[in-house]
This record gives sequence, C-alpha cells and structure tokens, in this order.
Amino acid sequence: MARGNGLHNQRVVVLGGSSGIGLAVAELAASQGAKVVIGSSNAERVQKAAQSIAGEVQGQAVNVSDERAVEGFFAKLGPFDHLVYTAADSLHLQELATMDLKDARNFFGVRFWSALAAVKYGSRCIRKGGSIVLTTGIAGQRPQKGWVVVASMCGTIEALTCALAVELAPIRVNSVSPGVVRTNLWQNMNTAERENFYESVGNRLPVGRVGEPEDIARAYLFLMQEEFATGQTIVVDGGAVLV
Repeated sequence: MARGNGLHNQRVVVLGGSSGIGLAVAELAASQGAKVVIGSSNAERVQKAAQSIAGEVQGQAVNVSDERAVEGFFAKLGPFDHLVYTAADSLHLQELATMDLKDARNFFGVRFWSALAAVKYGSRCIRKGGSIVLTTGIAGQRPQKGWVVVASMCGTIEALTCALAVELAPIRVNSVSPGVVRTNLWQNMNTAERENFYESVGNRLPVGRVGEPEDIARAYLFLMQEEFATGQTIVVDGGAVLV
C-alpha cells in the first residue's frame, strides 16, 4: 500500500473510541481523511460518538471482555490499516493492605486481557505497513501510594508492547503513556473533588495544567504514521515524570 499521504483513505479501528482519548483519536484520524471504525461496549454511546464526528465513521458495539465477541468483531470487519486500543474502566486506587485481590485481578481484564484479545484477532486483518497502538500510563514510572495495581498494569503494557513488536513484525506495535487527562477514568470522584484534583495536579506540572484528550490523540496519530518506530512507548504527560 502506498504511504506518505497522512491517513487519507486508510482504515483506523479504535476500540474504546466512544469517549475520552479514544474519541479524540477517532476525531483526529477522521479529520485527516481516515475511514474510522469505533468499537465500544455501549451501542447507544458508540452510535452517538460516530454521529458526532465529521468524516467517514462507523460505530459497532463489541464487548471487549468477551473473547468470542472480539473474534467475531474482527472477522466481520475485514482488512484495515491501524488498530488503536484505548478501552479502560475506572482506575483501581487502593493500598495493598486493604486491597481486594479479586478486584485487582479484574482490573487487568479490560486493560490487559481484552487488549491482548484485540491484538490476537485484529493483527490478522492489518494490511502491510499497518500498526497497533496500545495505551499505558506514567504510573509505571512514577507510582504513588495506593497505585500498586495501576503501576503494575502500566509496566505490563509497556512490556507487552515490546514483545508484540518483535512477535508481530513487520506490523509496528507501539504505545502511548498519558499523564493525568480530563476523561471519565476519574468519574469515581464527585465533580468538586475531580476539579480540585485536576487543579492540584496541573499546578505542579511544568506545563501548568492537566492534559486534554486532544493533547494525547496527537501521539497516537504520530505513531500510526511514523514508519520507523516500533516497540516504543511515547510519554505525553505535561512533564509529570520530571517532577
């Protein structure tokens, strides 16, 4: 396939694309001429997201926690160029002494096992020159108290990125590592707590604010188009790992 013209006429699949960073990636890819497919668990939210984006966008509901559903999703989808995985549930923040290990295991479900299923079945459909971009986070590099499970997950995805880049070559596999971003990952907080959290974190960052989904989306687009990058994790955190 001829490359070098951005994402024009390339097919981009975004799992977790109905909100937050995934939606921002879908919007940006569509603005560059990509044919976008949004996949997420809630059919109504998927269709609403697809209709909100200008360009050629399709929305399909898929339960990423169900391996057979993921297999069927890609079997019906056919060939495409780039797979982006941003699906996630709320963050699991709890100190080890009081942690419910069953909840901790479940946290790996959508973020690791479902991502692995998406790559297993999606990679079979990726055209020559295509790529996969996963999602991790800076907690693996800068863990805080109560972030044991989250930090472990981030480290796992970074290692997975490297291993998949070797195993799936010449498909390129990379990941994006955001800092704190205004998304529904923080929905367990009430509005006042959430805004205070954003302000407190933002004031400590060199850039003076927390991230917006659009800030992070540009990193995914870069990795889709940079043909000499594989096995890399790109940090987009406003300088959080520095302070």
